[in-house]
Amino acid sequence: MADAHENDKNIEIWKIKKLIKALEAARGNGTSMIYLIIPPQDQISRVTKVLGDEFGTASNIKSRVSRQSVLGAITSAQQRLKLYGKVPPNGLVLYTGTSITENGKEKKITIDFEPFRPINASLYLCDNKFHTEALNELLESDEKFGLIVMDGNGSLLGTLSGNTREVLHKFSVDLPKKHGRGGQSALHFAQCRMEKRHNYVRKTAELATQFFINPSTSQPNVSGLILARSADFKTELSQSDMFDQRLQAKILNVVEVSYGGENGFNQAIELSAEILSNVKFIQEKRLIGKYFEEISQDTGKYVFGVDDTLKALEMGAVQILIVWEDLDITRYVLKNSSTGEVVIKHLNKEQETNEKTFRDSASSAELEVGEKVPLLEWFANEYKWFGCSLEFVTNKSQEGSQFCRGFGGIGGILRYQLDMREFDDLSDDGEVYEDSE
Repeated sequence: MADAHENDKNIEIWKIKKLIKALEAARGNGTSMIYLIIPPQDQISRVTKVLGDEFGTASNIKSRVSRQSVLGAITSAQQRLKLYGKVPPNGLVLYTGTSITENGKEKKITIDFEPFRPINASLYLCDNKFHTEALNELLESDEKFGLIVMDGNGSLLGTLSGNTREVLHKFSVDLPKKHGRGGQSALHFAQCRMEKRHNYVRKTAELATQFFINPSTSQPNVSGLILARSADFKTELSQSDMFDQRLQAKILNVVEVSYGGENGFNQAIELSAEILSNVKFIQEKRLIGKYFEEISQDTGKYVFGVDDTLKALEMGAVQILIVWEDLDITRYVLKNSSTGEVVIKHLNKEQETNEKTFRDSASSAELEVGEKVPLLEWFANEYKWFGCSLEFVTNKSQEGSQFCRGFGGIGGILRYQLDMREFDDLSDDGEVYEDSE
């Protein structure tokens, strides 16, 4: 299963993406839409004073409609800030205002949240639209990558995060060159030489574990690893039994550099630039590749489709839940108006327009909508209850596109073998899934 912290962060990123889409689509009447960013360590009282000053200024707006809209938005912001005793550790983002819907009606919007990582900006904007630039900056990668540079003179271990490069540790080594003379001394010399090279690789492997494995979680603290070696140093650290298997799985690229040390460090970054920029793409390909491997080997440890995936979730059998990030399916909790029976349906856009969907198939009784939520949102909120990790994928890679088109954009890798045909009686048809509650 993916590291829990990394998994949570990916879900927060998906939620921010979803929020950005909704905010960018909203349009207001006049400058009635407020966007407020409060950085960590700031004071709620200071921001409240700023809003009070803005309220006084807005009171002089000549247009009555515009004045009321702006004053209403400022009041909403003031009321929401009263819920916070102090600024959360990562700062606070607040959107509030009145948007105009497609049918011309007004809709009040107030959204406040603590971002998943610190937002170090202080901003107050009042416009006819919500600004999302700072949220988009939150989505820019802050992933950290590890680099190991080895040559015949020593090793360097460092990290790259965004544009920040850091050398964690470097050491030099004095390895004997190849011995040209013959006789017994040549054999002895070769053994000594191999022993020193072996010790060198072992020391580098141990340092890699020390710097790139988090001792509290026993998991890698980097998103990926780049291994760099000079042409004259043929020992492959990645192929060594001494190299930690947890780090082995994080190797993104092995490059050949012209230098060792910091010059080799910088060259390795340049040679791996494309791979580092596409690391999410690579991780996605690996994940779906693993899923397809379970299918091709017919292990029985896979599931696909909405209904079968939900059944497997209920049984606690899903280890990794894989969902297309744009899956357009809505979860309905429906109540039979005659019997009081509760039914859960998962419907696509076409099914939602069919009136028969909202009637009982046997009695034609009306099914009242008790709850309606996008299935993706429900998964994001509830997945932990099923003991699985949740991975959102795109359809931009060949594997991702095949997963979305061929498997409906939803599936899972299971903990143990399961034949879903044995559980067909758990649902009446392909559209209905009876919840256990």
